Amino acid sequence: MTTGRGPGRSRVRVFGLRTRLLLAFLLVAAVSAGTTAALTYREARNAVLQTAQDTAVTSFRDHVQQTAFALPVQGGEDLEAVLRDIARKGKPHPWVVFAEYGSVRASSGQNPVSTVITPELRRAARANPHGGFERVVKDGVPYLTIAMPTVFKTGPDSLLPSGLVLYAVMRMTDEQVNVDALLVAARDGALPGLAVALIPGLLAAGSVLRPVRKLSQAAHNMGSGRLDTRIPVRGRDELADLARTFNESAGELERSVRELREAEERARRFASDVSHELRTPLAGMLAVTEVLDEDADHLDPDIARAVRLVSAETGKLAVLVEDLMEISRFDARAAELNADEVDVAEAIRKTLHNRHWTDGRVRTDLPDGIRARLDPRRFDIVVANLVGNALRHGSAPVMVRLRTGTRPDGPPVLITEVTDSGPGIRPESLPHIFDRFYKADAARTRSTGSGLGLAITRENVKLHGGTIRAGNPPEGGAVFTVEIPLHAEEAGG
Repeated sequence: MTTGRGPGRSRVRVFGLRTRLLLAFLLVAAVSAGTTAALTYREARNAVLQTAQDTAVTSFRDHVQQTAFALPVQGGEDLEAVLRDIARKGKPHPWVVFAEYGSVRASSGQNPVSTVITPELRRAARANPHGGFERVVKDGVPYLTIAMPTVFKTGPDSLLPSGLVLYAVMRMTDEQVNVDALLVAARDGALPGLAVALIPGLLAAGSVLRPVRKLSQAAHNMGSGRLDTRIPVRGRDELADLARTFNESAGELERSVRELREAEERARRFASDVSHELRTPLAGMLAVTEVLDEDADHLDPDIARAVRLVSAETGKLAVLVEDLMEISRFDARAAELNADEVDVAEAIRKTLHNRHWTDGRVRTDLPDGIRARLDPRRFDIVVANLVGNALRHGSAPVMVRLRTGTRPDGPPVLITEVTDSGPGIRPESLPHIFDRFYKADAARTRSTGSGLGLAITRENVKLHGGTIRAGNPPEGGAVFTVEIPLHAEEAGG
């Protein structure tokens, strides 16, 4: 037997478990790499900027302290020369030094006033004798600005501002270049890291999915009837526990199915044996009841009624025994299809004639010329059971229609419909109408039939490779529709 894989069973799915595991693994790797890169970048950036900042602030403070009392506060070229001397000694990069004293403004550069120094830094310089600093970005260029007031020391812990404040402005372009290089390195390093993480991600997803695939294949094998399927158990993780649970469940299921099959086989053998054992005494009983039926008119009326009742019930018992033997052959797969090409309309007329159903209770619509390969005996049983069921449980007239058609996949089929004029079949009974011994009417006793007629009918139709269904047409009554391939032997029995 071959099985195909439909679109829903393809091994590779766009959003399958493998994809989700891989995405989760990459997401964790990306978050880890991003977090690590961000923390590394922040620490490296702070280290680069802090080093330059500390060097500049310390150097500027030292120079201011060394030259503060030599500064000519009246301004002029002398003050600018001192400022240029301090600027030349700037570390780690050259400075532009500015001086502010009252209304005096001077610098080591061309402009006496800096546009980079902020009012906040000026206020900090006036408020704190130790000065202050801040990083400023102006027109996309980073600067470090330092404010250092000159003070007089009036005591061990007492400082008196002189009113003169020096400012140093240093470009931090080189540090920014280094910081940008760190950012690029962190970004460029994360992408190859994710690519490298893809390999262990695939390996991890494969190791997780391998037992899942084995479990899926094992479940598929069990669904195909291979109940001895087991999964190799390796390790002590959750997947190993799942494999053990599957194996234990499979073992229990195999034992239960084996016990059920043995019980079913015993039941079939019992029904078959009982049926065979009953045939001989029933044959004798039927012979006696036939003789008694012939003489019933000459017997006492009460005795005659009893004789006719015994005769009728014996006949029903004989039908039940024959039906049990027939269904036993189907269960044992011993039923054979002896197909021959027949005139279907003529075969149906013969069935109705042999049962004496030509008295107007059964009407027909049987086009001539329809020929099909059928087993005449089994097709006779199909028609007889359906018409008999319609007469017993529906109402006359019963209509038998014959036509041909095609199935959705193309092959031509023979369609036989049997419709009665009764109340129809209750909806809750439709799914069970072909079950053995099922009674659609709870008030109906088993004396109306063996309870196997429709089940035997379905088995005979299936043996022809056909289908049968029951329904309630809109116009009322019940309808049984049989579809049999016109070439039954090709359909397989």
